Amino acid sequence: MAIAVIYGGTRKESNTEILAENILQGITAERVYLRNYHIHPIEDLRHAEGGFHPVNDDYDPIIDRIMPNDILLFVTPIYWYSMSGIMKNFIDRWSQTLRDARYPGFKEAMKNKKAFVIAAGGDQPRLKGLPMIQQFQYIFDFIGISFEGYIIGNGNKPGDIHEDKEALFAAAELNKKLHLEAQPPSK
Repeated sequence: MAIAVIYGGTRKESNTEILAENILQGITAERVYLRNYHIHPIEDLRHAEGGFHPVNDDYDPIIDRIMPNDILLFVTPIYWYSMSGIMKNFIDRWSQTLRDARYPGFKEAMKNKKAFVIAAGGDQPRLKGLPMIQQFQYIFDFIGISFEGYIIGNGNKPGDIHEDKEALFAAAELNKKLHLEAQPPSK
């Protein structure tokens, strides 16, 4: 199973990035750092005559990179009790992709994918981050992605995540699970 990781943080070596990299130890994955791309916010033209128009930004190449993968990890810091703005911009653009003739099987292809959410933040993130997890659940339900689980770590300042033994243990367990899924079935 091929894995793509969509990093929604703006800080290099952030707590969420460290947590995700713990999960990915020994695993080959397509890594997409949204901070390195320019993604325009969606212009909602669903009900306009002519509908959506192609947008000159980096969004389509990112979709092209993640579509061949079976498992998607959405990695985001918890900003103001939600996902980061760049992650939200990326997901908002799915509305356009759903109606884009260049991606006729987008929703059907997404139904075959599994997703995990990896997040970290301060201010009681395991409690106050739950509405964000619910938001991802609704997004995945709508698009048909199987939501396989999440890890929320406690980390505000750079490197704080190293002190969160619970999140690091969960990351190690998910690493084991992904290693098993990546192995071909035995005969």
